[in-house]
Amino acid sequence: MEFTINTIEDWQKIVDTIIPQLQHNIFLLKGNLGAGKTTFTQFLLKNLGSTDEVNSPTYSIVNEYNTPKGKVYHFDLYRLKNIEEVYDIGIEEYLDNAFLCIIEWPEVYEDELYGLKYHEMSIVNTGENREISFD
Repeated sequence: MEFTINTIEDWQKIVDTIIPQLQHNIFLLKGNLGAGKTTFTQFLLKNLGSTDEVNSPTYSIVNEYNTPKGKVYHFDLYRLKNIEEVYDIGIEEYLDNAFLCIIEWPEVYEDELYGLKYHEMSIVNTGENREISFD
């Protein structure tokens, strides 16, 4: 699926379209700095029924949120240098025990997902708008 974001309110339309499509508990979220990854996550969590404050996990590496359907873990792997650091944070336990794991900057971990089913969203900030693709 392809979308274009022109205003912050457009995120709601994307979330409304994506939520019924969620079939897997892993959600890879790609995009450059400032693309809107955390903004998307805020809209998504609100629509999943979370009342938690959603922030970027840049420094904490992982944030935990509660929803009526279960725990959502929001990762930011940007600062992790190699796969060993990803395993050191216990990512496998999170994946095994979550309703949903949203993983920003997943490139360091992507090869390990071979054979697993997951969703992927890419956000490109063009300067005028954001181009979104979702699989």
